[in-house]
Amino acid sequence: MRILVTGGAGYIGSHTTLELLRQGYEVSIIDNLSNSSSESIKRVEELANKKISFHEFDLCNKKSLEKCFVKEKYDAVIHFAGLKAVGESVEKALYYYRNNLVSTLTLLEVMEKNNVKNLVFSSSATIYGDPETVPIPETAPKQATNPYGQTKLMIEQMLEDIVQTKNDWQTTSLRYFNPVGADSSGKIGEDPNGLPNNLLPFVSQVAVGKLAELKIFGNDYPTNDGTGVRDYIHVSDLAKAHVAAIKKPATKNKYRAINIGTGKGTSVLEIVKAFELASGIKIKYKIVGRRAGDIAECYANPEKAKKLLGWQAIKNINDACADAWKWQSKNPNGYSKIVEHA
Repeated sequence: MRILVTGGAGYIGSHTTLELLRQGYEVSIIDNLSNSSSESIKRVEELANKKISFHEFDLCNKKSLEKCFVKEKYDAVIHFAGLKAVGESVEKALYYYRNNLVSTLTLLEVMEKNNVKNLVFSSSATIYGDPETVPIPETAPKQATNPYGQTKLMIEQMLEDIVQTKNDWQTTSLRYFNPVGADSSGKIGEDPNGLPNNLLPFVSQVAVGKLAELKIFGNDYPTNDGTGVRDYIHVSDLAKAHVAAIKKPATKNKYRAINIGTGKGTSVLEIVKAFELASGIKIKYKIVGRRAGDIAECYANPEKAKKLLGWQAIKNINDACADAWKWQSKNPNGYSKIVEHA
Protein backbone atom coordinates (compact mmCIF):
# COMPACT_ATOMS: atom_id res chain seq x y z
CA MET A 1 0.00 0.00 0.00
CA ARG A 2 1.47 3.35 -1.09
CA ILE A 3 0.72 6.45 0.97
CA LEU A 4 1.29 10.03 -0.18
CA VAL A 5 2.38 12.29 2.69
CA THR A 6 2.15 15.99 1.86
CA GLY A 7 4.49 18.07 4.02
CA GLY A 8 6.32 14.87 4.90
CA ALA A 9 9.68 16.58 5.53
CA GLY A 10 8.23 18.59 8.41
CA TYR A 11 8.15 17.80 12.11
CA ILE A 12 4.99 15.70 12.34
CA GLY A 13 5.18 14.58 8.72
CA SER A 14 8.66 13.07 9.12
CA HIS A 15 7.69 11.16 12.26
CA THR A 16 4.53 9.87 10.60
CA THR A 17 6.51 8.82 7.53
CA LEU A 18 8.92 6.90 9.76
CA GLU A 19 6.03 5.12 11.47
CA LEU A 20 4.44 4.24 8.12
CA LEU A 21 7.72 2.74 6.90
CA ARG A 22 8.19 0.82 10.13
CA GLN A 23 4.73 -0.68 9.65
CA GLY A 24 5.44 -1.82 6.09
CA TYR A 25 3.89 0.91 3.95
CA GLU A 26 5.50 2.48 0.89
CA VAL A 27 5.71 6.25 1.19
CA SER A 28 5.93 9.15 -1.22
CA ILE A 29 6.51 12.70 0.03
CA ILE A 30 5.64 16.03 -1.55
CA ASP A 31 7.17 19.04 0.22
CA ASN A 32 8.38 22.45 -0.98
CA LEU A 33 10.85 22.64 1.96
CA SER A 34 9.69 26.15 2.86
CA ASN A 35 9.69 25.27 6.55
CA SER A 36 11.53 21.95 6.60
CA SER A 37 14.70 20.20 5.47
CA SER A 38 15.41 17.35 3.08
CA GLU A 39 17.88 16.12 5.70
CA SER A 40 14.91 14.87 7.73
CA ILE A 41 13.93 12.60 4.82
CA LYS A 42 17.46 11.17 4.58
CA ARG A 43 17.46 10.42 8.29
CA VAL A 44 14.05 8.76 8.14
CA GLU A 45 15.34 6.54 5.33
CA GLU A 46 18.35 5.61 7.46
CA LEU A 47 16.23 4.83 10.52
CA ALA A 48 13.76 2.70 8.56
CA ASN A 49 16.36 1.28 6.16
CA LYS A 50 13.93 1.99 3.33
CA LYS A 51 13.74 4.45 0.44
CA ILE A 52 11.23 7.28 0.10
CA SER A 53 10.04 8.73 -3.18
CA PHE A 54 10.52 12.48 -2.63
CA HIS A 55 9.13 15.25 -4.83
CA GLU A 56 10.11 18.85 -4.12
CA PHE A 57 7.42 21.24 -5.32
CA ASP A 58 4.56 23.34 -4.03
CA LEU A 59 1.27 21.51 -3.61
CA CYS A 60 -0.48 24.34 -5.49
CA ASN A 61 1.39 23.17 -8.62
CA LYS A 62 -1.39 21.09 -10.15
CA LYS A 63 0.56 19.81 -13.15
CA SER A 64 3.38 18.41 -11.00
CA LEU A 65 0.85 16.90 -8.60
CA GLU A 66 -1.06 15.18 -11.43
CA LYS A 67 2.18 13.66 -12.74
CA CYS A 68 2.89 12.15 -9.32
CA PHE A 69 -0.58 10.62 -9.07
CA VAL A 70 -0.38 9.10 -12.54
CA LYS A 71 3.13 7.74 -12.01
CA GLU A 72 2.90 6.40 -8.45
CA LYS A 73 -0.71 5.17 -7.98
CA TYR A 74 -1.43 6.17 -4.38
CA ASP A 75 -3.86 4.27 -2.17
CA ALA A 76 -4.35 7.01 0.42
CA VAL A 77 -3.14 10.49 1.35
CA ILE A 78 -2.09 12.03 4.67
CA HIS A 79 -2.22 15.80 4.29
CA PHE A 80 0.12 17.87 6.50
CA ALA A 81 1.31 20.53 4.03
CA GLY A 82 0.45 24.08 5.02
CA LEU A 83 1.59 27.21 6.81
CA LYS A 84 1.20 26.80 10.57
CA ALA A 85 2.39 29.76 12.68
CA VAL A 86 -0.52 31.37 14.55
CA GLY A 87 1.17 34.75 15.02
CA GLU A 88 2.30 34.97 11.41
CA SER A 89 -1.20 34.07 10.23
CA VAL A 90 -2.55 37.16 11.97
CA GLU A 91 0.04 39.35 10.24
CA LYS A 92 -0.29 37.63 6.85
CA ALA A 93 -3.89 36.47 6.76
CA LEU A 94 -4.30 36.58 2.96
CA TYR A 95 -1.07 34.62 2.49
CA TYR A 96 -2.34 31.89 4.83
CA TYR A 97 -5.77 31.65 3.23
CA ARG A 98 -4.33 31.42 -0.27
CA ASN A 99 -1.65 28.87 0.58
CA ASN A 100 -3.57 26.55 2.88
CA LEU A 101 -6.90 26.58 1.04
CA VAL A 102 -5.68 26.56 -2.57
CA SER A 103 -3.15 23.79 -1.92
CA THR A 104 -5.85 21.65 -0.32
CA LEU A 105 -8.35 22.32 -3.10
CA THR A 106 -5.73 21.37 -5.66
CA LEU A 107 -4.97 18.15 -3.78
CA LEU A 108 -8.65 17.20 -3.50
CA GLU A 109 -9.29 17.85 -7.20
CA VAL A 110 -6.35 15.68 -8.25
CA MET A 111 -7.33 12.95 -5.78
CA GLU A 112 -10.86 12.85 -7.18
CA LYS A 113 -9.64 12.80 -10.78
CA ASN A 114 -7.43 9.80 -9.98
CA ASN A 115 -10.03 8.03 -7.84
CA VAL A 116 -8.00 8.24 -4.62
CA LYS A 117 -10.65 8.85 -1.98
CA ASN A 118 -9.00 7.92 1.34
CA LEU A 119 -7.74 11.07 3.08
CA VAL A 120 -6.42 11.75 6.58
CA PHE A 121 -6.23 15.48 7.22
CA SER A 122 -3.96 17.04 9.83
CA SER A 123 -6.34 19.38 11.64
CA SER A 124 -5.84 21.13 14.96
CA ALA A 125 -7.37 21.80 18.37
CA THR A 126 -6.95 25.47 17.41
CA ILE A 127 -10.40 25.26 15.86
CA TYR A 128 -11.94 25.11 19.37
CA GLY A 129 -10.63 28.57 20.29
CA ASP A 130 -11.23 29.33 23.98
CA PRO A 131 -13.13 26.21 25.06
CA GLU A 132 -16.23 26.48 27.22
CA THR A 133 -15.30 23.34 29.17
CA VAL A 134 -12.40 20.88 29.46
CA PRO A 135 -11.70 18.15 28.54
CA ILE A 136 -12.85 19.15 25.04
CA PRO A 137 -15.10 16.72 23.11
CA GLU A 138 -15.37 16.73 19.32
CA THR A 139 -18.89 18.16 19.69
CA ALA A 140 -17.59 21.35 21.34
CA PRO A 141 -18.33 24.64 19.55
CA LYS A 142 -15.84 25.46 16.80
CA GLN A 143 -14.62 29.04 17.14
CA ALA A 144 -11.16 29.54 15.67
CA THR A 145 -9.65 32.85 16.78
CA ASN A 146 -6.93 33.34 14.14
CA PRO A 147 -6.49 32.86 10.37
CA TYR A 148 -4.43 29.67 10.81
CA GLY A 149 -7.23 28.08 12.82
CA GLN A 150 -9.81 29.38 10.37
CA THR A 151 -8.05 27.65 7.46
CA LYS A 152 -8.19 24.34 9.39
CA LEU A 153 -11.87 24.91 10.08
CA MET A 154 -12.61 25.78 6.43
CA ILE A 155 -10.78 22.69 5.19
CA GLU A 156 -12.75 20.53 7.59
CA GLN A 157 -15.93 22.06 6.17
CA MET A 158 -14.73 21.23 2.64
CA LEU A 159 -14.17 17.61 3.61
CA GLU A 160 -17.52 17.39 5.36
CA ASP A 161 -19.24 18.76 2.25
CA ILE A 162 -17.35 16.42 -0.10
CA VAL A 163 -18.69 13.28 1.57
CA GLN A 164 -22.21 14.56 0.93
CA THR A 165 -21.61 14.09 -2.80
CA LYS A 166 -21.82 10.31 -2.22
CA ASN A 167 -18.73 9.67 -4.34
CA ASP A 168 -17.20 7.15 -1.90
CA TRP A 169 -14.87 9.56 -0.11
CA GLN A 170 -13.38 8.36 3.19
CA THR A 171 -12.22 11.43 5.11
CA THR A 172 -10.79 11.74 8.60
CA SER A 173 -9.70 14.95 10.33
CA LEU A 174 -7.37 14.44 13.27
CA ARG A 175 -7.62 17.39 15.64
CA TYR A 176 -4.37 17.09 17.52
CA PHE A 177 -3.38 19.18 20.49
CA ASN A 178 0.25 20.16 21.29
CA PRO A 179 2.85 17.90 19.64
CA VAL A 180 6.12 17.54 21.57
CA GLY A 181 9.18 15.31 21.78
CA ALA A 182 11.12 13.50 19.08
CA ASP A 183 11.86 10.02 17.85
CA SER A 184 13.67 8.09 20.60
CA SER A 185 16.70 7.72 18.31
CA GLY A 186 17.42 11.46 18.61
CA LYS A 187 17.96 11.61 14.84
CA ILE A 188 14.78 13.46 13.87
CA GLY A 189 12.90 16.13 15.79
CA GLU A 190 11.42 19.61 15.73
CA ASP A 191 13.63 22.11 13.90
CA PRO A 192 11.86 25.49 13.77
CA ASN A 193 13.02 28.29 11.51
CA GLY A 194 14.17 31.21 13.64
CA LEU A 195 12.66 31.74 17.08
CA PRO A 196 10.52 28.75 18.12
CA ASN A 197 6.76 29.24 18.23
CA ASN A 198 6.20 26.25 20.51
CA LEU A 199 7.12 25.84 24.16
CA LEU A 200 9.28 22.70 24.25
CA PRO A 201 11.73 23.61 21.45
CA PHE A 202 12.10 27.01 23.14
CA VAL A 203 12.92 25.30 26.46
CA SER A 204 15.36 22.91 24.79
CA GLN A 205 17.13 25.74 22.98
CA VAL A 206 17.59 27.52 26.33
CA ALA A 207 19.03 24.28 27.73
CA VAL A 208 21.49 23.88 24.86
CA GLY A 209 22.60 27.52 25.11
CA LYS A 210 21.08 28.89 21.89
CA LEU A 211 18.62 31.11 23.77
CA ALA A 212 19.29 33.03 27.00
CA GLU A 213 16.01 32.44 28.83
CA LEU A 214 12.41 31.35 28.51
CA LYS A 215 9.61 33.89 28.77
CA ILE A 216 6.53 32.54 30.55
CA PHE A 217 3.53 34.59 29.53
CA GLY A 218 1.46 34.98 32.68
CA ASN A 219 1.37 33.21 36.02
CA ASP A 220 -2.04 34.45 37.15
CA TYR A 221 -4.30 32.03 35.29
CA PRO A 222 -6.86 29.99 37.29
CA THR A 223 -4.68 26.85 37.08
CA ASN A 224 -2.76 24.80 39.65
CA ASP A 225 0.37 27.00 39.44
CA GLY A 226 -0.97 30.03 37.58
CA THR A 227 0.63 29.16 34.22
CA GLY A 228 -1.21 28.01 31.10
CA VAL A 229 -2.21 24.35 30.81
CA ARG A 230 -2.13 22.40 27.54
CA ASP A 231 -2.42 18.82 26.30
CA TYR A 232 1.08 17.80 25.19
CA ILE A 233 1.05 14.74 22.92
CA HIS A 234 4.29 12.92 22.08
CA VAL A 235 4.93 13.19 18.35
CA SER A 236 5.56 9.44 18.06
CA ASP A 237 2.13 8.73 19.57
CA LEU A 238 0.66 11.31 17.19
CA ALA A 239 2.36 9.57 14.24
CA LYS A 240 0.81 6.26 15.30
CA ALA A 241 -2.62 7.92 15.35
CA HIS A 242 -2.26 8.88 11.68
CA VAL A 243 -1.27 5.32 10.76
CA ALA A 244 -4.24 4.01 12.77
CA ALA A 245 -6.53 6.28 10.74
CA ILE A 246 -5.12 4.77 7.53
CA LYS A 247 -5.59 1.23 8.85
CA LYS A 248 -9.15 1.94 9.97
CA PRO A 249 -10.46 4.43 7.43
CA ALA A 250 -13.74 6.26 7.73
CA THR A 251 -16.88 4.63 6.34
CA LYS A 252 -17.48 5.65 2.74
CA ASN A 253 -19.52 8.84 2.42
CA LYS A 254 -19.11 9.52 6.13
CA TYR A 255 -17.02 12.33 7.61
CA ARG A 256 -15.33 11.97 10.98
CA ALA A 257 -13.30 14.33 13.16
CA ILE A 258 -11.27 12.86 16.01
CA ASN A 259 -9.33 14.47 18.87
CA ILE A 260 -5.76 13.28 19.30
CA GLY A 261 -4.45 14.09 22.76
CA THR A 262 -3.56 12.57 26.10
CA GLY A 263 -6.64 13.80 27.96
CA LYS A 264 -4.37 15.37 30.57
CA GLY A 265 -3.28 18.97 30.98
CA THR A 266 0.29 20.01 31.84
CA SER A 267 1.27 23.53 32.89
CA VAL A 268 4.19 25.55 31.55
CA LEU A 269 6.05 25.28 34.85
CA GLU A 270 5.47 21.53 34.95
CA ILE A 271 7.06 21.29 31.48
CA VAL A 272 10.06 23.30 32.71
CA LYS A 273 10.50 21.01 35.73
CA ALA A 274 10.19 17.86 33.61
CA PHE A 275 12.77 19.17 31.15
CA GLU A 276 15.18 20.06 33.95
CA LEU A 277 14.83 16.50 35.23
CA ALA A 278 15.45 15.04 31.76
CA SER A 279 18.43 17.24 30.91
CA GLY A 280 20.00 17.89 34.28
CA ILE A 281 20.15 21.57 33.32
CA LYS A 282 18.48 24.44 35.16
CA ILE A 283 16.19 26.36 32.80
CA LYS A 284 16.37 30.11 33.24
CA TYR A 285 12.98 31.74 32.83
CA LYS A 286 11.22 35.05 33.42
CA ILE A 287 7.55 35.66 34.09
CA VAL A 288 6.11 38.34 31.81
CA GLY A 289 2.61 39.56 31.04
CA ARG A 290 -0.04 37.46 29.35
CA ARG A 291 -0.19 37.38 25.56
CA ALA A 292 -3.38 38.57 23.91
CA GLY A 293 -5.55 35.63 22.94
CA ASP A 294 -3.91 33.08 25.25
CA ILE A 295 -6.28 30.90 27.24
CA ALA A 296 -5.98 29.27 30.67
CA GLU A 297 -6.32 25.60 29.78
CA CYS A 298 -6.99 23.34 26.84
CA TYR A 299 -6.92 19.54 26.79
CA ALA A 300 -8.69 16.78 24.93
CA ASN A 301 -11.32 14.20 25.57
CA PRO A 302 -9.60 11.40 23.59
CA GLU A 303 -12.25 8.67 24.02
CA LYS A 304 -13.40 8.79 20.38
CA ALA A 305 -9.88 7.98 19.14
CA LYS A 306 -9.77 4.93 21.39
CA LYS A 307 -13.20 3.77 20.22
CA LEU A 308 -12.83 4.33 16.47
CA LEU A 309 -9.09 3.88 15.92
CA GLY A 310 -8.06 1.67 18.81
CA TRP A 311 -5.50 4.36 19.61
CA GLN A 312 -4.45 6.02 22.84
CA ALA A 313 -1.40 7.97 23.96
CA ILE A 314 1.28 5.79 25.55
CA LYS A 315 4.13 8.22 26.26
CA ASN A 316 4.03 10.87 28.97
CA ILE A 317 5.55 14.31 29.38
CA ASN A 318 8.74 12.90 30.94
CA ASP A 319 9.24 10.72 27.86
CA ALA A 320 8.65 13.73 25.61
CA CYS A 321 11.17 15.89 27.46
CA ALA A 322 13.79 13.12 27.48
CA ASP A 323 13.40 12.55 23.73
CA ALA A 324 13.34 16.29 22.95
CA TRP A 325 16.59 16.71 24.91
CA LYS A 326 18.22 13.78 23.14
CA TRP A 327 17.33 15.37 19.78
CA GLN A 328 18.41 18.90 20.75
CA SER A 329 21.66 17.87 22.48
CA LYS A 330 22.69 15.71 19.53
CA ASN A 331 21.59 18.37 17.02
CA PRO A 332 22.06 21.80 18.64
CA ASN A 333 21.45 23.47 15.29
CA GLY A 334 18.74 21.13 14.10
CA TYR A 335 19.34 19.68 10.65
CA SER A 336 21.91 22.35 9.79
CA LYS A 337 25.45 21.05 9.31
CA ILE A 338 26.90 24.41 10.34
CA VAL A 339 27.67 24.45 14.05
CA GLU A 340 27.28 27.88 15.62
CA HIS A 341 28.49 28.53 19.15
CA ALA A 342 26.08 30.19 21.53
